[in-house]
Amino acid sequence: MKNSLLPTQDGMYKKMGLVIHIVAWGILFGMPFFFTGRETQSVTWESYIRFLIVPLSFMFVFYANYCLLIPKFLFTKRTAKFLLANLLLIAVTIIVVHLLMQILPDPYPRHRPAPPHPEIIKFFVGNATLYMLVAGLSVGIRMTGNWYRMESMRRELEQSRIEAELTNLKSQLNPHFLFNTLNNIYCLIAFSPEQAQGAVHDLSRLLRYVLYESNQPFVPMQKEMDFVRNYVELMRMRLPEHARLELELSNPPAGLQIAPLLFISLIENAFKHGISNNRPSYIRIRIRNDEKGIDCYIENSYFPKDKKDKSGSGIGLTNLKKRLDLIYPEKYIFFHEQKDEAYITDLYINIYANEDETDVCHHR
Repeated sequence: MKNSLLPTQDGMYKKMGLVIHIVAWGILFGMPFFFTGRETQSVTWESYIRFLIVPLSFMFVFYANYCLLIPKFLFTKRTAKFLLANLLLIAVTIIVVHLLMQILPDPYPRHRPAPPHPEIIKFFVGNATLYMLVAGLSVGIRMTGNWYRMESMRRELEQSRIEAELTNLKSQLNPHFLFNTLNNIYCLIAFSPEQAQGAVHDLSRLLRYVLYESNQPFVPMQKEMDFVRNYVELMRMRLPEHARLELELSNPPAGLQIAPLLFISLIENAFKHGISNNRPSYIRIRIRNDEKGIDCYIENSYFPKDKKDKSGSGIGLTNLKKRLDLIYPEKYIFFHEQKDEAYITDLYINIYANEDETDVCHHR
């Protein structure tokens, strides 16, 4: 069940980020060529080299934050030092850019009087604001990329946790299933050793499915139905004559998949609590599929076991609920109640639900 898309998505984000960087800087560095041919002069090597000073300074401030200041200060929650480092960075950058503009010759000299002192201050403040916007853009892009990476890691860790929990639940389910089945065969030995011998052979087939084929996250629905049918027939051999068993299994369409061993706990409980040795008893098991999903309906007579009976210890239903929450979150309905002398359980799983279709309440 591991989501193999996570590494692919992480690589996709990196490639997309690289493309965005290249396109954005390409547009910025190519701006002089986009506005020629009108009232502006043609671009010369001298004018373009002079123009490069500003976008190169933007790039310097951007990547100084992106590669150094943000990981060193913001990611470590030292915001004050980050702001101070940016003030120094921007001040030094503006001074260097101003000096370079004075050193390099202007290809289009204009004889203008020197601006008054307040205008110079306004010029530096305006440029500082522009560089602060560049630094802010760097913070936004880097923090967004970091959020995507952290989200990818969180989802991968969550997926690993779910897989580990499911493995643990299935490791509990297998001994639980084996314990209950062996207990039934033990009871069968007392009055029919021949049937008990055949039951052991049938049990080996069931265990082959439980231990090997059910190791996959999902199995064909038809195989799960065959497993249920074999298990019920195995249990049928030990039923007393006054017990009535009805089994109805639909033929699922080819390709329909389901998580394995979801119904066995409910069926086990029906045999455990639904059969009396001296009173009329019945068990009805019906598993059908419709256009939305799978419905497992079980109704049985109810004869509660003595509290001293610890067989199974009730872990079957607990594990079932946990597995449903992990595999089919918000895509199932699990209903059970005692009604007079009968006990009813109904599990409906919306197999065909998309990621955004989680409402299954229409079933009941």
